[in-house]
Amino acid sequence: MALIKRIKDKLKVINEKLAKKVKAPSAKIPAVKKPQKQVLGAQQVAVEQSKFSHPETTFARRVMPHELPHHYDKDRMVLQVRDPWWLHTYWEIRHATIERYKSELGSDFFHAKRVLRVYDVTNLIFNGSNAHKFSDIHINDHATSWYIDTAGPGRSWCVDYGLLLPDGRFITILRSNVVQTPLDGPSWITDEEWMIPDDMFARLYGLGFGFGQSSPVGKGWQERVKREISITSGIASMGSGSPVRKKERSFWFMVDCELIVYGATEPDAKVTVQGKPITLRHDGTFTLRFSLPDGQQVIPCKAVSADEIEERTITPIVSRETKVATPIIKNA
Repeated sequence: MALIKRIKDKLKVINEKLAKKVKAPSAKIPAVKKPQKQVLGAQQVAVEQSKFSHPETTFARRVMPHELPHHYDKDRMVLQVRDPWWLHTYWEIRHATIERYKSELGSDFFHAKRVLRVYDVTNLIFNGSNAHKFSDIHINDHATSWYIDTAGPGRSWCVDYGLLLPDGRFITILRSNVVQTPLDGPSWITDEEWMIPDDMFARLYGLGFGFGQSSPVGKGWQERVKREISITSGIASMGSGSPVRKKERSFWFMVDCELIVYGATEPDAKVTVQGKPITLRHDGTFTLRFSLPDGQQVIPCKAVSADEIEERTITPIVSRETKVATPIIKNA
């Protein structure tokens, strides 16, 4: 019995020692690790925030310029071109100007209509009464700008802002500048200073009309030129009428002139040049090309209005004198 009791006591002591060894680490581990985890966590967060910090971008405050004033207290009207058919105009009328017309016109002012009068002043020094034609556009009392359909490319225009009174009188308050609308196609004006060699002209002329370089136009051009220069130089044979050229040399030279006549009028007008009627383009323009031999050329041009009430005649008179010097052949 005593032996069994000693064994139990010994086992009890061993169990108590084992229990102490198991409890001691479990009590120490949380006590040591928990504060360490908190410190490390705070450091990591601080480091991450410093590495990937995105501070808000601050921009300098944009200072907007002052807005343009609605009025400049000036009586002014501006006309500008939008395209070959359309114009745009804007204007300003001083309050004092309106009050002045009110006092001058009295009750007629309040019964008058606001009107834009559009003048065709092509090739004119406009004085207010010599326009080719004009048309009226009725506008509202508060308008300060307007788009105008001219239906007339390649022409000059001027616009008046005014009052159309009940008795038919038109009172001009503002007058715009003069503008010219561009053509709606290639220009019909030929640059006389742009020189093209004869052989190139013949080649382009023939190819342009589909004849080719071997056509009468392409091939016969130089033959005609050579024949003319031979006759002009006085080396033609009186017997056969064919040019006689020196066999030992093939050098030759010629200069000629042509005359280009161009103009414009109303598209529905009737135009004759040297008594012959010509066909106008849809915008009323025309271009004619004449040969220009030596001597004086008189080219009367007449235009008659569609209603046959008005007729205008312009006669260009052109003189040409060609001097041909004696050829010089130097000894080799």
